[in-house]
This record gives sequence, C-alpha cells and structure tokens, in this order.
Amino acid sequence: MDPWLSDEQRSFLATAQRFARAKIAPHYQKREQEQSIDRALIREMGALGLIAPELPEVYGGLGLPSITSGLIAEAVGYADVNVAYVQLLGSLTGKIISEHAAPELARHWLPRLVSGRSVIAIALTEPRGGSDAAHLALAARREGSRYLLKGEKSSISMADQADAVVLFARTGRPEDGARGVSAFLVPMDTPGVTTARYTDLGSKAIGRSSIFFDDAAIPATHCLGAEGAGFVQVMQGFDFSRALIGLQVLGSAQASLDESWAYIQERQAFGVPLAQHQGVTFPLAEAETLVAAARQLCYHTLRLRDAGQPHTSEAAMCKWLAPKTAVDAIHQCLLTHGHYGWSMDLPHQQRLRDVMGLEIGDGTAQIMKLIIARDRIKSHAR
Repeated sequence: MDPWLSDEQRSFLATAQRFARAKIAPHYQKREQEQSIDRALIREMGALGLIAPELPEVYGGLGLPSITSGLIAEAVGYADVNVAYVQLLGSLTGKIISEHAAPELARHWLPRLVSGRSVIAIALTEPRGGSDAAHLALAARREGSRYLLKGEKSSISMADQADAVVLFARTGRPEDGARGVSAFLVPMDTPGVTTARYTDLGSKAIGRSSIFFDDAAIPATHCLGAEGAGFVQVMQGFDFSRALIGLQVLGSAQASLDESWAYIQERQAFGVPLAQHQGVTFPLAEAETLVAAARQLCYHTLRLRDAGQPHTSEAAMCKWLAPKTAVDAIHQCLLTHGHYGWSMDLPHQQRLRDVMGLEIGDGTAQIMKLIIARDRIKSHAR
C-alpha cells in the first residue's frame, strides 16, 4: 500500500480488494454471458460502503475524500472493470443529485444509490452526435407543474438495468447551445420511457441502449438545479469520472500483468522458464512502467480535486492516457500467453474488449486532447 494513504483509506482499500477478489473476480466472464450485473452483488457493495463514499452523510454517504472512490474503482476494476462502473455511476450521478436536486428528491434517491438498492445512469449522448454534447435535440417542454420529454438518447450505459437516469434535455432554443440544456432525474418506469439494447463488442454486463421518450411526463420538481444550467453540471462531474475511469481500466490492466508475470515463471521454452528471456520480460516491464505512471496521474488528479484545485486538464489526461495504456498492456499480456492467450477461456480477450470501449465512452482521446490544448492556450494568454 502507498505511504500517502490514511488509515481509513487503507482500511477501505483492503475491504475493496478482499471483496473484489472473493466475490467479483470469480464470475467476471460469467457476467458477460448473462449480460447483466447481479443486483445482490451491487447491494453487497453498497453495504460495504463501496459506492460513492464521498457523498454527504445526510444522504447515506460517508463524506470521505474522492480519492477513496479512486481506490475502490481500481480495486474493483482489477476484478471486473464492468462492476467498477457501478461505483463510477454512483459518484457521477450522486454528485449531480446531491448538489442540484430538491432536498426531498435527494433524500429519496441518494440513500438508495449508496446502499446499492438503486442504479442511476447518466443520459447525455444522442444519435446526431456524441462529442457535441452541448447541442441536444431531446426536448423537455414545461406544462404547468410537469415537463414532457420527447426524443431519444443513444449509447447510454446500463440504461436497461437502471432504476433512474440523470437526463440532459433541451429546454431552450437550439441556437442557445449549452445555455439551453437542463438536467432532470427521470425514473425509468415512467410511462412513455422505453429502451433498446445494442449488440456490442465488449462490456456486455453493462450494456448500452437507446432510451426513447414519448411525451414522458415528470414532475417539475425533478429538474436538477436551475433551468438551462445542466450542461455546466455534467461537465464538472466529468472531471471526477474521468479520473475514476482511468483507475478502473488500470486495475484491469494490472490483473492481466499479474497473471502474465506468474505465467512466464511457470511456462518453459527451450528448457528454461519464459521469464529468463528478455524478449518476454521487457515488454511486460514496459507495460508495468506505463501503468504505474498513468496510475499516479489519476491519483494526482483526485488529490487536486480533494484540495479544491482546478483539475480539468489533468482529468482529460487521465481519460485518454489510461485507457490507451491499459489496452496496450492487456494486448501485450494476451500475446505473452501465446496460443493460450488466443483462447476465449482466458480473461485477457474479454478485458481487452471491455477496456477498449472506454477509449470511446465519456469522451474520446481527440476530445480530451482538445480540452487540454484549450486549457493550456488559455493559461498562456493571461
């Protein structure tokens, strides 16, 4: 364990690691076949405090630093990168709800979220564009004490397993851009809400779906924050989730690396263990180095967040570097296992497919580099 961790964080990390390796890891590949995450498992995570522990105690959270969620994301990601997404969703949507929902709405949903009794997804992307998140078409029309929702969200992770979504919809004119976007909390059992799941390459336990809203009516009190302020809310939340994504995929990469180091010490070729061949060990040593470097970047970003310092650029760095590093490391591990690695029986192929999806979701590498470049240009123009 790292020396900078507090005793409380060490305890949380140990709990997350024990639970992940005993309860989550053994069924990693089975969850892909079932294409879902067992609700009993999510409730167990909640009971151990492994979902959004940074949320306020008044809402059932523990009020801990956000770096604690990073420790959990990495530990759970080591066992199953998909189950780690439950923690990420809890932190991302939980923050938006705790800071912007009416108190009675937050009191209803947040204790359910942190306890694992409810899953709340985030619905931002639309068919006409994923990266151009400020120009949404899904409309929220105010009629008296309610809003009517009309349109489609696409590529929404865990949509058909969620109990509710934090939805971003247009309440202003199209030409208003980001200033016309509002956020809402929408229960998924609302009449007029339906889903259709995609057939994806990986992350099948999470699943992606389109969500259709056919004049679905929600109370006006389900608007999160001021009308027209939704885009700012979600962008601030992504600074947190991008560092967590980095850690969950690096946990998955570390699992493949650990398995590969063990394998090359057992497997023999030309009369000696593979571990005696530099051509085998050097690629793994390089992957270990890059994973360790990306990991420190992610924790540095969370430390900045906990200190109340700007960290948008650092979060963007985490989001493009960590998934790329993890994909490259897992790919190398698959190759290190030779013809065994090409088997669907070993987990490397699934890790590769699952992690690759997070090179896209929550912002592509190109968008992340654009964020970094704009921030640096702005800072040098002062």
